[in-house]
Parts: sequence; structure tokens; C-alpha cells
Amino acid sequence: MISHLIEATELIARLDDPNCIVIDASWYLPAMQRDSDEEYRRACIPGTARFDLDRWSDHSSPYPHMLPDPEQFADAMRYCGVSDDSAVIVYDGMGIFSAPRLWWMLRSYGHGNVRVLNGGLPAWEREGYVTESGWDRDRGGRFTQRSVNPGYWADAHDVLTAMNGLGSLVIDARSLGRFKGSDPEPRAGLRSGHIPESRNIPYAEVLDAAGKLQPLDVLRARFTAAGVSPNHKLIASCGSGVSACILALALHQLQFDSVAVYDASWSEWGGDATFPIARFSQS
Repeated sequence: MISHLIEATELIARLDDPNCIVIDASWYLPAMQRDSDEEYRRACIPGTARFDLDRWSDHSSPYPHMLPDPEQFADAMRYCGVSDDSAVIVYDGMGIFSAPRLWWMLRSYGHGNVRVLNGGLPAWEREGYVTESGWDRDRGGRFTQRSVNPGYWADAHDVLTAMNGLGSLVIDARSLGRFKGSDPEPRAGLRSGHIPESRNIPYAEVLDAAGKLQPLDVLRARFTAAGVSPNHKLIASCGSGVSACILALALHQLQFDSVAVYDASWSEWGGDATFPIARFSQS
């Protein structure tokens, strides 16, 4: 079975491999009050490159951290030292939070040789492995610019199609309160509620207390309970396209073949009054 994860005990044996490129993809919500750049400078896995999600996003879009165009993404990967034959390992400082976003971006642009460090930097440190001060610099990779794979990316049109029940299903990674519409959205100007006919699986429910992805049997049971089937064409959504990638990672770990991420997510849907919303119930 193909795994999209790597354990710290496996990664330690690969650090001397020049073809193995490790990237710190940490990014935090403002409410977390953490500085990802400062944390990288203070402690990272030896030899780690730094990927700044805010820097390497589509700044022409009104929505946050949208997928950059092929040229910008190729530049970002070259900056991080990634070449076409690189085995890429991505991690973050939460355990599993923002790293799946870069995992998804790489796969969207045709680089399938990428895995997420299960448990992130905390798991590495719990093993007692050494860290070093990070040095953010251009590492001169040779990454070929490619077009995005449409099977990994979804827009509002795809979501509207999914609402019609044509073999598609939207799964929402936000908290239950935000999904039900009982809790306000953290971004100003957005309506509360959820996409009609979508299912709610808060991203925290696919992680364990240590910030690792839950075992496969636990993941399978959770998605099955929500009515999610391998036969569905799935679209993962969230607030702004970050935690949706955690659900996408979990589903790919379960060998689900058809999983896209609604890139703009609730930042678009919740702010556009022409899109329908539902409240107070789980379909």
C-alpha cells in the first residue's frame, strides 16, 4: 500500500540522501499567535528548506493562499531546492496542520514523490533527534514548470455540481459550530453555515492527541459514519483551503482515488450571496 506519510524514525535514516528534500511548511492561524519564520530560525530538522505559504500564493486573488500559477509554483520549488527527481518530505510545527497544503500543491502540479512527516517537528523532537537553526535561502532546485492536474483542484462550479448529487460529495473540515452556523466565521464579512448537502468531518477528528494522522481503521470508520464512500467524487473544503488538505491527505492514505480540494473554500462561498447555504443540521 502506498503511504503518504513518513515517520521520524524513517526520515532520520534519509537525511544524508541528497535526493531527499525536507521542507518546513509551517503556517499558523492568527489566533494561534505563533511566528512560523521565527520558529524555523530557532529550530528545524537539519538541512530543511523553508516554504512560506503566504509568500508563495496567488496574490492576484481576493481569497487567501490560493494555488499559485505554474510559473510561481515552479519558482517556489526551485527556491526550496526541489528538482524533478526529488523525494520531498514536508512537515510543520503543529504536527499535521499546514504541511498537507504543500503536499497537495506538489501533487496538484504533478510531483507525486512527496510525503508528510507524521506528527511533524514535535514528533521529531520527541524522538530526541537533533535540530538546527534554519537558514532561509535559495537552494537552486531544477523543477519543471507544469500545468495543474484538474483532478486535484475544485472551484465553485465543481461544488455546485456536487450539490446536485451526481456522484459527488463535499466534505467540510471546519468545526461543527461553524458548519452548523452557530459559531461566527473568523473572517469578517462571511456568512455562517455550510454548503448544502455537504458533510462535516472536522480536521481535528482525523488526528490523534500527538498531532499524528489517526490509524487507518479509525479514519475509515469516521468517513464511513459521515456517508463518505470510495465511489464518491470527493471535494474537501474548509475556511481557506488549508485544513481541507488534511482531509485530502487522510482520504489518500485510505486509497481514495478521487479527491479534490475546493481552493477558495468558505472564503469564497461564505462571502458570495448568490451561493446557497444551509444551517443547523448535518446532512
